[in-house]
Amino acid sequence: MRWLKPQSEQAETVGHGTTQEKPKSNEKVTFIACFMGLVASIGGFMFGYVSGQISGYFDMEDYARRFGDADGSFSAAKQGTIVGLLAIGCLIGALVAGQLADTLGRRLAISAFALWASVGIAIEISSQYAWYQFAIGRLVTGVSIGSLSVVVPMYQSESSPPIIRGILVSTYQLFITLGIWTSYLVNWGTANRTNSASWRIPNGLGFAWSLILGIGILFLPESPRYAYTKGRKDEARQTIARLAGVEQNDPAVNDQISQIEDKLKEEKVQGKANWIEIFTGPRMLYRTTLGIILQAGQQLTGANFFFYYGTTIFKATGLSNSYVTQIILGSVNVVCTFGGLYVVHKVGRRKALMSGAAWIFVCFLIYAFVGSFALDSENPENTPQAGSALIVFSSLAIAAFASTWGPIVWAAVAEMYPTRYRAPCMALATASNWFWNFLISFFTRFITDKIHYWYGLVFGGVCLALVFIVFFFMIETKDRSLEEIDTMYLLHVNPIHSAKWDGSKVPADSLPSDSSAHEPERDQVSEPKNDAAV
Repeated sequence: MRWLKPQSEQAETVGHGTTQEKPKSNEKVTFIACFMGLVASIGGFMFGYVSGQISGYFDMEDYARRFGDADGSFSAAKQGTIVGLLAIGCLIGALVAGQLADTLGRRLAISAFALWASVGIAIEISSQYAWYQFAIGRLVTGVSIGSLSVVVPMYQSESSPPIIRGILVSTYQLFITLGIWTSYLVNWGTANRTNSASWRIPNGLGFAWSLILGIGILFLPESPRYAYTKGRKDEARQTIARLAGVEQNDPAVNDQISQIEDKLKEEKVQGKANWIEIFTGPRMLYRTTLGIILQAGQQLTGANFFFYYGTTIFKATGLSNSYVTQIILGSVNVVCTFGGLYVVHKVGRRKALMSGAAWIFVCFLIYAFVGSFALDSENPENTPQAGSALIVFSSLAIAAFASTWGPIVWAAVAEMYPTRYRAPCMALATASNWFWNFLISFFTRFITDKIHYWYGLVFGGVCLALVFIVFFFMIETKDRSLEEIDTMYLLHVNPIHSAKWDGSKVPADSLPSDSSAHEPERDQVSEPKNDAAV
């Protein structure tokens, strides 16, 4: 089974069993390809910016006076609704985005979804005293953000030259962290204003990101794969050649066009997979369930607990300026995400996810006990060392998330499924991510009002469970082709020993006959993207 050898040794199979070496690639790293990836990643920036800014609003004088209770505070229900409706909108957007992207095209869909965010921002910024109007605005904005979280990585992966595809798709996650960090800086700059400019300026800047992406994407080419499926074959060939910096008749371009054509023919024969097949297909119940758990686990590591409620949390520790603390946490998030891009390539999925979950578990354990026993909640200025410890271990938890569970889960889940089932499986897994995002954002205030810092044990306990889930159920997929990964699941390879499994030694007659139902996949899966989680 030649295709089970390492990627560098694989030959392309054509016809019936004959093989030929893949054409030598003359592809280059072009400006237009990099520009395309960066412009599209503004969708991630928008998500990070909207998610990060809300934490600071609750501590702003004018915002509390307009939308808070009579005493200027926010009830758990009100604060949870304002924060959580964004995730509900994102969930709706993620579920409808795929169909609209197939109808409008990737480029026009991104433009429409980006401009739709302006509608939500307008509803928010025009709110006078009705807090529910502001919350509805976040719901509308969330539809845009959730849709972009699906279509932007799709557009990037379908358009990017293979030599830089992983890097360009990963910029989506990087831009999320940059958006969070930027929102913290803007909030810090306007927090001392006593009028509505304190929150309307940060809110209004969202129009800029919406317009830049909504208009800028129109100057970029359509996804060549989408263009080809619509019969625009010359356009697809021109786009592939332009983005790769080669001639239109270059062997690498011909190879990609051939793969697109073969895939299109196979899909027409097989038809689209029924949703029920993601549970009844070969070894699919195992993989679908594992993908849902991993995406839920990404939320339950607790990172968004700090991003959504950080300002409120650290104000309670007695810090004079909790906005500065948010900037520190945001900076840690950005810097460590760069490290995550290295980890996903060098360390492998299993080791990184297990070590990251164990690291976060320890941080939340210390967070819970220090906050409960060492911090003077009535007069936190009496226990400055405890407050500092909370900041340090919160930063360490975010560092662990940003370098492991933040970027790596997306790659691990995407590699899990064969092409025939990947779209519905990814949709369901992503829905799990947004669902838990909402639960955390809505119920956190109710829980912290009751158990305070012991809430950290909830996230810590989940992280400890994730260590064992990854150890016993997730196979190592680093440096393996998608076909090889599919075969490993079909053959029930033991996850514990999966890193040492040698696919080249598997006899052809040992493969389950069901594997022939899967569509051949030649390319490595793109490296990570991150949305819903921050």
